[in-house]
Amino acid sequence: MSYSVSNITLSADCDVLLTSAGKEKADLEFKKLSEERLTNRYATTSVEVDAVLQGVLVELSAVDTIISVLPDGPTKDDEIKKKVKLEYKKFLLENRKESYGAVALLEKQMDLARVVRELDEVNAFITIITDHKATL
Repeated sequence: MSYSVSNITLSADCDVLLTSAGKEKADLEFKKLSEERLTNRYATTSVEVDAVLQGVLVELSAVDTIISVLPDGPTKDDEIKKKVKLEYKKFLLENRKESYGAVALLEKQMDLARVVRELDEVNAFITIITDHKATL
């Protein structure tokens, strides 16, 4: 971006701008670190959730098959209870997938990219002001 630094005629004004930009840079660097950590956590979690969910789906299919061939009785009742627990686990994993899955990961990656761009712009601003201050 083009900044109208020619309007700044005092070194003290440059110092004020540099102090403000320095604070903004520190805030953005912290935010970048936080976003990097979140992005890494989302990447790891999304893979784990998908793997566990696939295992639960396979197990549910197997339990359905077992239930269909068992005669009524305590063994079949136990398998039906197991199926209910697996369906609940599937429900929880699907909800977690929404929060930490591939879509959430992409959103976090976008947030990180946005912070990096803001940080680049603040660094460019600091360079411009520093260079202008040197000419005063």
